[in-house]
Amino acid sequence: MSRRFFLLEFAGIALAASTLGACASHPELRSTTAGVTAARVTDAAAWRAARRFAPLSFGKIAYVERGSGDAAVFLHGAPLNGFQWRGAFDRLCDVRRCIAPDFMGLGYSEVPESQSLAAADQVDMLAALLDSLGVSQVDIVASDSGGAVAQLFLVKFPQRVRTLLLTNCDTEPNSPPPKVMPAIEMSRAGTLAASTAEWLTDPAMARSTFGAAVFQNPGTLTQEVIETYASPVVSSPKRQAQYHAFHKALLPNPLAGIEAKLLRTQVPVRIVWGESDDIFSNEDAHYLDRTFPGSQGIRFVPGGKLFFQEEHPDIIAEEALRLWKVH
Repeated sequence: MSRRFFLLEFAGIALAASTLGACASHPELRSTTAGVTAARVTDAAAWRAARRFAPLSFGKIAYVERGSGDAAVFLHGAPLNGFQWRGAFDRLCDVRRCIAPDFMGLGYSEVPESQSLAAADQVDMLAALLDSLGVSQVDIVASDSGGAVAQLFLVKFPQRVRTLLLTNCDTEPNSPPPKVMPAIEMSRAGTLAASTAEWLTDPAMARSTFGAAVFQNPGTLTQEVIETYASPVVSSPKRQAQYHAFHKALLPNPLAGIEAKLLRTQVPVRIVWGESDDIFSNEDAHYLDRTFPGSQGIRFVPGGKLFFQEEHPDIIAEEALRLWKVH
């Protein structure tokens, strides 16, 4: 790499980091009814520059933090990482201290080979991370397998949760969903990481398979996004083994028996659901609405699939602000 290229690259990352770190005041972010307009667009370089690592007993947990005040934690799905929530951060960091960790076994978190990656252990890791950051209570926004962790965190630490915003995610009757079973079987066979690695060399294939399954517009899965999600989980034999272990830990059902506990919770809950998702159906949304006494209802996103949050961060921001009652 030439010195000139290195300096230009360094300057670009520094500028991206300053963009991610800044949270100027935007009145439109405080409207709970009008559309939310992003003044910043966070890219992979900015997210990478802002990434920090918390040294915990579980390992070095990667996270990105932005904003100040009351904290909100954003829990990603699989095989993604905290980068999933970059659009929400752009829109909400003026009203919350936004924190997006990477789960153990996914993203950029680095944990020992012996560390369990089960959802219950992810809950304990999250609690330890929040402790290390001096956060006693949070608003939780969650997706996919992160939604299972959110529910488990709520029943284990009810006093630590102010509100819960759930998007397409596991429910007790549907965890793991049948369409995730092939990924679990590939993990058991030790082939899932190799399949994911193919995304890096054949992005068109990634878009036509994974992208088409989870995005309304598969083009959302750009080369930059693919690299941010796929690169860390296939970066070494150890990481590939942990990627497999994460998926194998989705069985047995981590939410078994949780319904009775959820029925006793009082936390305000809002459900925002991609209406065209065939992994977590609309019935899953209705189940959550029936189960949480504090449910404030469901908003269905027409055409939205599992990871609609990346395509419609305005909707996430609008619903979060309404739930948080920020004006």
